[in-house]
Amino acid sequence: MSFFEVVDPRFSSFVLGNAPVKQLATGFDWVEGPVWFGDAGCLLFSDIPNNRILRWMPGAGISVFREPSNYANGNTRDRQGRLVTCEHGARRVTRTELDGSVTVIADRYQGKRLNSPNDVVVTSDGAVWFTDPHYGIMTDYEGYRSEQELPCNVYRVDPSGSIEAMLTDFACPNGLAFSPDETRLYVADTGRMFGSDPQHIRAFTVAEGGRLSGGEVFHAISPGCADGFRLDTDGNLWSSAADGVHCLAPDGHIMGKILVPEVVSNVCFGGRAKHRLFITASTSLYAVTLNRVGAGTL
Repeated sequence: MSFFEVVDPRFSSFVLGNAPVKQLATGFDWVEGPVWFGDAGCLLFSDIPNNRILRWMPGAGISVFREPSNYANGNTRDRQGRLVTCEHGARRVTRTELDGSVTVIADRYQGKRLNSPNDVVVTSDGAVWFTDPHYGIMTDYEGYRSEQELPCNVYRVDPSGSIEAMLTDFACPNGLAFSPDETRLYVADTGRMFGSDPQHIRAFTVAEGGRLSGGEVFHAISPGCADGFRLDTDGNLWSSAADGVHCLAPDGHIMGKILVPEVVSNVCFGGRAKHRLFITASTSLYAVTLNRVGAGTL
């Protein structure tokens, strides 16, 4: 069985022919938000409809990290190693402190409640960037059906705590990630109803203070959409798709695919040498070892 599809010959050097795509665990409802904790040797990820964050450890398997989780979706770590989480149910972004207490980073903008924060990254200056589509308040499946109070924007929370809408022209922003040197920001637009609008990844140039310019279409994933993605240290983007994970070169062309038998929602790098790609896909967690190193992995 082939686990890979090579489009650009260079992709052949990114994958290891004898390294399989392994299903690490299954039986979930819709998993998302994988984040690697190298110091603890574990992966955390969200099982959104079941209102919990799960932990996977080599040799130990699955355990519950947090339940209830306020229907957590995207997760990341800040530069101090703390967990940062998007919560559909509470319509907020939080930080779990090293003592286990939870700090609210953002839950409102201009006096109105956020929609359902989806994906999040923290830059080297300590700023927290997150997307805020309305998926989590459309039904009671991944949160609580609620009235939408704000447009679907991309926000930046300054280290001082001030929040600003940085991108306001998306139908529904979803996955986001920075290039290794943080000079480019990639943001996916997955449409108001996952298919009712153009679905693509846009690329922005980042200036001092997080000012953005550009915004041209970088790539349109097919089949499926770019729900979530991360970059390696060479600037290649590894994105979710309906048939697996697509590897995109820095110029936007597809180099190859990792084939997965379920619809992929998100990915992250981790493992001993930050060279293992963890994949959340519908009801299961998968992983594959690559000849690549993840950018910014702690």
